[in-house]
Amino acid sequence: MEPKQWYMEYKIHKNRPGLLGDIASLLGMLEVNILTINGVEDRTRGMLLQTDDEEKIELLGKMLRKVENITINTLRPPRLTDILAVRHGRYIERDSDDKKTFRFTRDELGLLVDFLGELFKREGNQTIGLRGMPRVGKTESIIAGSVCSNKRWAFVSSTLLRQTVRSQLSEEEMNPNNVFIIDGIVSTIRSNEKHYALIQEIMAMPSTKVIEHPDIFVRESQFDYDIFDCIVELRNSPDEEITYETFTTAGLNDDF
Repeated sequence: MEPKQWYMEYKIHKNRPGLLGDIASLLGMLEVNILTINGVEDRTRGMLLQTDDEEKIELLGKMLRKVENITINTLRPPRLTDILAVRHGRYIERDSDDKKTFRFTRDELGLLVDFLGELFKREGNQTIGLRGMPRVGKTESIIAGSVCSNKRWAFVSSTLLRQTVRSQLSEEEMNPNNVFIIDGIVSTIRSNEKHYALIQEIMAMPSTKVIEHPDIFVRESQFDYDIFDCIVELRNSPDEEITYETFTTAGLNDDF
């Protein structure tokens, strides 16, 4: 049986000396490997475990629920957010109403790049929306995530250096393994028929697409929110409002 990974998270009520050692000893006796361990916000600890025997995980859960000073919060096969929480020691904030929306601030750019990189490693068709105000680091994060995932990226539309509106891509650029970067404002408000035909072709490809300003893209095109597998929000500060009121056709030469 192939070894499987599990994510275990527990809350510490009293961090007495030797508590982690006792838990590690229990894992050792059960022959469950600890792959990664980290404190995850305040008094919570997360572990990435590995074992080839699912019954050992069930037994582990029952035994640890009898241990004083801790409460088991989570014991499950790891999600991407679990892996990143252990890796970075902090949770990714999710929208309480829309669970496919993930929130980051500029001081979490390392976590965001890692998150995007892990998403980009996935094979097949996926579309990611990226909300954020001008010059907050959206495009740079996408490029860095592409580098982390060892993927090439192709600008379909952008304002990173100057306004880019492509009407065709080379054969090498049209590789479905690439990450396609689309500026939702430029591609809808300032596009032409040839560019929009290219957008439709790319959106139909079994590849990774990242659309900056997804709300404008949906408002001004035939696509709807169902195309997005997840939406990422990037803010300068947690209370910053992402608004499109100043995004007029006259100001599209600015760096969005």
